Amino acid sequence: MTSRSATRNDPGSTPADFVRLAPARRLRIALLSAAAGVLLAVLWSFEFVDSVIGDNVANTVLGHDAKATAIGGTVAGLVFAFVSGFAGTFTACNIAMVAAVGPMSTVGADDRAPTASHTVRALLRPVGWLTVGMLAVSASYGVLGVLLGDRLPQLSTDTVDGMPVRLIQSSVVFGLIGLALTYLGLAALGALPDIFANRPVTRLVALGALVGGFVVGRPYPLFNKLFHWAVDTGNPLYGALAFSLQSLGNVLIVTLIFAVLVLVTRGGFLRWIAAPTRAAVLTGALLVALGVFTVVYWDLRVPALFGVGWFPTMPYN
Repeated sequence: MTSRSATRNDPGSTPADFVRLAPARRLRIALLSAAAGVLLAVLWSFEFVDSVIGDNVANTVLGHDAKATAIGGTVAGLVFAFVSGFAGTFTACNIAMVAAVGPMSTVGADDRAPTASHTVRALLRPVGWLTVGMLAVSASYGVLGVLLGDRLPQLSTDTVDGMPVRLIQSSVVFGLIGLALTYLGLAALGALPDIFANRPVTRLVALGALVGGFVVGRPYPLFNKLFHWAVDTGNPLYGALAFSLQSLGNVLIVTLIFAVLVLVTRGGFLRWIAAPTRAAVLTGALLVALGVFTVVYWDLRVPALFGVGWFPTMPYN
């Protein structure tokens, strides 16, 4: 455990770092989390989250049919970017960002008296670091996307053996992100070396970068529409702003949930979850479950829809 003196001297440390769980418990948590991820991939209804939830939320907030109505102007495009990001919070290409709750909790932990200023700091610090990593990637890809345009597989309408090229990019990108999330989860549980040991801020920035990387593979129709608009403007700055706002919209709900937990308990939730074992279990379980879900969904289920391999389906899919 990190000492108080170490905590004061190292702004990137927390009062309680992850601990190595007993092997049997570590294995049990990892297996149950992985099983939960696989089960979620089987049960997931992309039509429900994309159309019933995503499209209806976007239509309601924008006041018109988000898919059918053309984006009219720069302001409208940037508003569309944020709203479509918010509407796509729970799509399969974004749900893994829920795993950020664990690392955010450890970075926000503070063992000092629960004053108002400390509570606000405990909220803003993790949100800020997550945002730094996220925007660094999404803004950069926005610039690159405008410069490359239709040369990117993500905007292609071609197919390879019946599978859309843009979904091949999705499978590759989300497969890599899912593996990274799974690794971080197993490392938090102590099953693998933790490259971010005693560096919770760096871990959170890296996780933010992975969340920002969602835009690199996202096939969500409203995001595809935004991408085409950004390319049509020919302005890399608009691409950076649009993709940044899209990412901010993606994490809005999770940030609000985190804020409610922190503010209502005056930081008590963070102090409770920062206990070494709780932090390891929460962070590890979420990262493994959502990492496995991301890999299984995008690298097994999605290709199976186009005849590449096999994956079980539900009656509603």
